[in-house]
Amino acid sequence: MPNYANYTDVNQAQLQKDIDAIKKSIGATTQEDFKHLRKLELWGRASTLLGFALIIAISILSATQTGIAPFAFWAIGIVAAILISTGNVARWANVTHPILHGAYDKVPNIPLRYTKAGYAKGNRRWIDWLDWIKPDAWAFEHNIMHHYHLGELDDPDNVEKNLEWLHKKKIPMFFKYSVVYIFAAIWKLAYYAPNTLRILENKERQARKEPDITHYDISPLTKNGFELWKNYILPYGLFQFVFLPLLFFPLGAQAVLNVFILLVTAEVFANLHSFLVIVPNHSAEDIYQFSTPHKTQGEYYLRQIMGSVNYNTGSDLIDFGHGFLNYQIEHHLFPNMPHSFYQKMQPIVKEICKKHNLEYRQESVFKRILMTVDLMVGKTKVLRVDGV
Repeated sequence: MPNYANYTDVNQAQLQKDIDAIKKSIGATTQEDFKHLRKLELWGRASTLLGFALIIAISILSATQTGIAPFAFWAIGIVAAILISTGNVARWANVTHPILHGAYDKVPNIPLRYTKAGYAKGNRRWIDWLDWIKPDAWAFEHNIMHHYHLGELDDPDNVEKNLEWLHKKKIPMFFKYSVVYIFAAIWKLAYYAPNTLRILENKERQARKEPDITHYDISPLTKNGFELWKNYILPYGLFQFVFLPLLFFPLGAQAVLNVFILLVTAEVFANLHSFLVIVPNHSAEDIYQFSTPHKTQGEYYLRQIMGSVNYNTGSDLIDFGHGFLNYQIEHHLFPNMPHSFYQKMQPIVKEICKKHNLEYRQESVFKRILMTVDLMVGKTKVLRVDGV
């Protein structure tokens, strides 16, 4: 195994120069990068529309005299659910993620709806990104707190810290793994909705010099719980699981129930898919965590490399399936870059890591999720850099 450099061995000033030089070599954001985004957006929307088209077709067939065999109905229905879930993840990872980082803000003549200032704002939330998560809350939690506190205790996505309660439970390991698998199926609702809201409110509370809150009440009868239900849970929940199934009421109550089941299935698939490609990016026994904030830009770059992992990369289709989160190292070095830039800069970043004797982690997402789950149940621990 190669003898990689230790944290303090790296020339952080030179690393900064080498990483900053990538910006000049890649050039400015152009209309071609915007076209690349529109292609990814089209793939996601087309996946969603095709999924619903299949549901409409089998629902109509099942309500006619000719009918459709139950096995065929549910087989086609599962395919539809997978397509809908793929579109769901695509809207978040391939479109919302880079836009809310401002990745396309500098494209000449960019429409406002594709900029950080205009995307999913006000009523556009219903068109651009309707989910359990409120866009502005996720943008602060992710863009600021996660990216600039990576691997620290202030990182809201610090998996080991967040699952410490599970590590301490005196229960068989089988039950710990079961908790993780159940959590993965509902994690956007169970984790991201209340967590992003809590972090956004704490930002406002800190401005008022009030103490932070550590959790959100689930009860809508409390102030915190009311906000969670009003702006996070109900908009998406009512639209996706009440309004859409009720559109099939002219085909009968059974059609409404069937569509509800398929949309819940699609939601579970979307949770599992997003959990698979998002959570392992910074969590495993070979990923570093840090005890203090970074002090220089060079140290910031070093932490993004030592605290992140990539998955296998390839064509636009492979990258689309990973939500372009398979370029996590490049993304954390340059969070406000278009997805198309990461494909260009990856070989350059690899060479810089090699120059500085830094490990450039890149493995199958399926191998990384197994390592992450082991960390989540407390079977393994992350690497720590203390005192820095």
